Amino acid sequence: MNSLTIATDVVLAAGGGLGGAGTSGLALTNGIVLLAGLRGSKRVKLNRDKSGALGIGLGILSATANTALGQLSDAAAELPKSLIQGGTFGDMTLGGTALALTAVIFLFEWKKLWIPALLGIGAGVIYSEAGGIWGVIHNGVLMIAQAVGAL
Repeated sequence: MNSLTIATDVVLAAGGGLGGAGTSGLALTNGIVLLAGLRGSKRVKLNRDKSGALGIGLGILSATANTALGQLSDAAAELPKSLIQGGTFGDMTLGGTALALTAVIFLFEWKKLWIPALLGIGAGVIYSEAGGIWGVIHNGVLMIAQAVGAL
């Protein structure tokens, strides 16, 4: 049993006030919040950092959810992986890809907030695949999801 399955089972078993929302429910809600912000909701105000962070959260949560949302997130990760890791920049590992993608998300000024959001979704999936420090970020988000699921 891998760590993603264990984390998903823990969140699903948490129950509590949210009725055991699970990673699928949290991923869907994260996606709705992100979409509302991108569409210009008065309740959700996004900037580059919030857009990228919500995208990363959605990527991490949906990578563990094994749903259609997970498949869409995997697709969002394929483009950066193929561009960065595909030999253009040498023998790039997933960790190097995650580092480069994180720099692109948070260092550039983006006029269109959907770009850091989409890159963030891909980055979240890559974090879950890369391990190392990126695995720490991935596990941190899952621990927060576990705490929210236990409310």
